Amino acid sequence: MTDQNIRTRFAPSPTGYMHIGNLRTALYAYLYAKAQHGTFILRIEDTDRTRYVADAVDFINRTLKLAEIVPDESPDLGGPYAPYVQSERMDIYKKYAEKLVELGHAYYCFCDPDEDHSQGKFGGYDRTCRDLPQDVIDAHLKNGDPYVIRQKMPLTGETTYFDVLHGNISIPNEELEDQVLLKRDGMPTYNFANVIDDHLMHVTHIIRGSEFITSTPKHVLLYQGYGWELPTFIHLAPVMGKNADGSTSKLSKRHGATSFDDLVKAGYLPQAIVNYVALLGWNPKDTNQEIFSMQELIEHFSLEGLSKSPAVFDYDKLGWVNGEYLKAMDAAEFADKARTFAGDLPDYLEAHWTELAALLQTRISRMGEIPEQIQFLINCPDFDADLYVNKRNKVTPEKAKDLLPAVIELLENIPESEWQNDNLYAKLEAHIEATGVKKGLMMWVVRIAAAGQKVTPGGATEIMTLLGKENSLARLKKSLAKLAEL
Repeated sequence: MTDQNIRTRFAPSPTGYMHIGNLRTALYAYLYAKAQHGTFILRIEDTDRTRYVADAVDFINRTLKLAEIVPDESPDLGGPYAPYVQSERMDIYKKYAEKLVELGHAYYCFCDPDEDHSQGKFGGYDRTCRDLPQDVIDAHLKNGDPYVIRQKMPLTGETTYFDVLHGNISIPNEELEDQVLLKRDGMPTYNFANVIDDHLMHVTHIIRGSEFITSTPKHVLLYQGYGWELPTFIHLAPVMGKNADGSTSKLSKRHGATSFDDLVKAGYLPQAIVNYVALLGWNPKDTNQEIFSMQELIEHFSLEGLSKSPAVFDYDKLGWVNGEYLKAMDAAEFADKARTFAGDLPDYLEAHWTELAALLQTRISRMGEIPEQIQFLINCPDFDADLYVNKRNKVTPEKAKDLLPAVIELLENIPESEWQNDNLYAKLEAHIEATGVKKGLMMWVVRIAAAGQKVTPGGATEIMTLLGKENSLARLKKSLAKLAEL
């Protein structure tokens, strides 16, 4: 098999948002195909109409586009094996189901679905119609009686297949139900349709979640029933979430945002999400690098780097990765993207948004933190004298009360037109030199008085620049008045 023959697919059901686990499956299938100079297919598996969500296909397309996972063949792009939507391939499934009956690996089942036909310790279908005489089958068909087509499973032995991550996997055949392949309404079941499509679309490598490990023997028996070559199976370990007690369980909404869309809305960059998700169960063998462009992921990706152990979704690590992307952004682009997260701003902050964005760019791990980060600039926090305590710079509320009057007088004499960071800093520095007060002490006092909180994006003069002269002086005077009451 040459590189050019490698074909992978992502085959989501249009049932809602794209969970992180689904995104990772799509990403790995895409990376492997591109790393091997192969073809990546998007196929929509929409045969389960009870779970169908009307705009889900558009959502899948938008998500893949944002994530830079670009199919070579898809419903929109077409391709040599179109259509790529299962509900548009109904005649194909009916033909292949009937073919499997002819080959002796499937049969017509005319049982009433309202009757109980379960049996055995595995609770499967009792195989009432498995060995019906041909004349009885013909009579049912002639009468137009409704039927399903079931797979005729071997009753003894076991079915074994090889998985790249897990090695040989064997399932006793007695555990395999004679599953329905074609339903009464002519719709194929998932387990049947995806095998037919994977074969007809020449998919060579099937990358999917480990929840399909126990279903795969059914698929293997279908391939064997038709005399088709088996694809290569890669079943990915699940993505886990960390619980409050330190244990882990399958990633769900109780752990936080779990869909690509939720994470984007929370202010993570699509490229950073993709970068982080790529590392959830894969480690490059040839580098310790952690920040990757899509092209770099393609260059480094290999199946050998995949892990069979579950990966734990770590929001702190995602935040670190995203922070690295934010720091690397062009300042103007960051300011533009960040502005949409900031919400309504007072005029004085709107006028200084570029400067504020520059302060935020290196201090946040995601855009969604911005409203909280800048809230103190919009509404001054309640006075807290303890904020003035700083042992390193020997700051106390008493010293603050002594220093602020002279600082306020100094600032009042600075014209509005000269109220800029560099000028404010120079004036304060000159005042510090003249008074002999330690710089750390003075700057701490002014920053706390202006900001009203301990941790801020930016120093004293940067904050006063953002607030403007009127707001800055009002805050300093209010803080001084509170200190005088102590």
